[in-house]
Amino acid sequence: MKVATSDLIPGCILFRDVKGKTNRPIIPKNTVLEEIHIQVLKKFLVEQVEVSKTLASGEIYVPKRKEAVQQKKAEETAVQLKKRTLPFQARLEEAKEKYKDIFQRLQNHLPLEIGEVRNIILPLLESTEEIDREVYMLHHYTTKEDYIFYHSIAVGITSSFIARKLNFEKKEWMQIGLAGFLSDCGMAKIHPDIVFKEGLLSSEELAQIKKHPTYSYRLVESIPSLSAQVKLAILQHHERMDGSGYPLGLTGDKIHKYARIIAISDMYHAMTSERLYKEKQSPFKVIEEIEQDQFSKLDPEIVRSFIRNLANFSIGTKVRLSNKKNAEIVFIDPNKPTRPMVRFHDSGEIISLQHVPDLYIEEIVSQ
Repeated sequence: MKVATSDLIPGCILFRDVKGKTNRPIIPKNTVLEEIHIQVLKKFLVEQVEVSKTLASGEIYVPKRKEAVQQKKAEETAVQLKKRTLPFQARLEEAKEKYKDIFQRLQNHLPLEIGEVRNIILPLLESTEEIDREVYMLHHYTTKEDYIFYHSIAVGITSSFIARKLNFEKKEWMQIGLAGFLSDCGMAKIHPDIVFKEGLLSSEELAQIKKHPTYSYRLVESIPSLSAQVKLAILQHHERMDGSGYPLGLTGDKIHKYARIIAISDMYHAMTSERLYKEKQSPFKVIEEIEQDQFSKLDPEIVRSFIRNLANFSIGTKVRLSNKKNAEIVFIDPNKPTRPMVRFHDSGEIISLQHVPDLYIEEIVSQ
């Protein structure tokens, strides 16, 4: 029988699947409802469900649901996603090879050809309007051997995406993406043995790496077609709100907003990617670290927007938890997006990671 969600009590048995926007139900039939399931239903604004006439205890109060998996729609969605992402991946790979060539020319002291740079990155920035979901997954395309080249492209794409979500005009978010792409071009002026070193950098080597924003700025400062804002963003993208960044140790509003956007993009892609000297981390674990920094090192407004959009894209995501179990995200609290409710694949059990602090999302298996 149909029952208002507000009338549900622990012990009710679902008669039918409760459907959401993903292929898997929010809660499957035959689930013995607990308080956490009822909370999930309320948060999804489910007004009524069908339950069995008896409780799990055997007391009178109804069962079986009608299986309705929309297989055809799921297959069509998968095909559409494949058509959209594969061409993008091919364009990304092509851009990486072209930027690699530019980087090598910079190493050989040839000038930066800004027209060539625009031809590489601007079409990819345009594509962020088509691939919202994939922007957070760019690290999957990155190889540790070519990390530095993928990183520049990913920072450009992610920066333009963040700016667009912050309601910048298109002309401006394209400029921010261009600045993000060029922010590490100065790495070409640092000895390759340091840039491509496998293993941790020494303090002397790290000091050399920290010069790259200045080198990047010098490569672009005399290019008249680049705005002063873009050049400032390139110079300042490693500055931090509390003054702990480099190369100038700027604080707060002295850091251009473009640079504050690029700082988050740079941090996110670096921490989620496999690098020569460091293993990748789960996007959710990285977001937790970024959250911890938002009130001291990063711009809180930009961080909140970045996290909010990650949360919007993650319902239905298949994940592997730190206990090595596979699960699916069924609900994300906007105030705690790194601690969603998940349903285990093997048991169907739903838990809130907010209530299990030592358990976290280790890896995103698929979107």
